[in-house]
Amino acid sequence: MPRKRSIIAAAPMADILRMAGAERVSDDAAKAMAEVMMDKASELSRDAVRLAKHAGRKTVKRVDIDLARKNI
Repeated sequence: MPRKRSIIAAAPMADILRMAGAERVSDDAAKAMAEVMMDKASELSRDAVRLAKHAGRKTVKRVDIDLARKNI
């Protein structure tokens, strides 16, 4: 059975956890963090696309991201 591959790498998530104060980060924790970030990024993206379409645009702009971020 093939592994499910995330487009968000675990290593940067481990770095973020270390910057937040973790001394050590397990591989499972880094992978879990990547899954959570993917879920949040997907939610933000859907909202940004919806906002761009509402404004009559096909292009997602920074303003759409900023507005979508406020809704999360």
